[in-house]
Amino acid sequence: MPYLILLFAVIAETIGTTALHASQQFTRLWPSVIVVLAYAISFYLLSLTLRTIPVGIMYAIWSGLGIVLIAIIAFLVYGQRLDLPAIIGIGLILAGIITIQLFSDSARH
Repeated sequence: MPYLILLFAVIAETIGTTALHASQQFTRLWPSVIVVLAYAISFYLLSLTLRTIPVGIMYAIWSGLGIVLIAIIAFLVYGQRLDLPAIIGIGLILAGIITIQLFSDSARH
């Protein structure tokens, strides 16, 4: 259950970051409201995960998955191109998250 909550925190953060781009430096009202609400939800959900997931592991997963999802959204929605080093870097982030989950005793609670 804590990892499901963490996944929802990642999704909320991703929504907030996507809306941040759409807010045009907080000059558009509704995207700005979405930013604030999505980040508030994300941080609340993160606080719940800290009951059972160590902070370092939680943050690595939250930020890593957020980076990957935002890169994909930026590519699909905003047409931002990813060069080979960016793709390799994103792959390494995913590999790090998978390594933590599969092999690290720190991720077990």
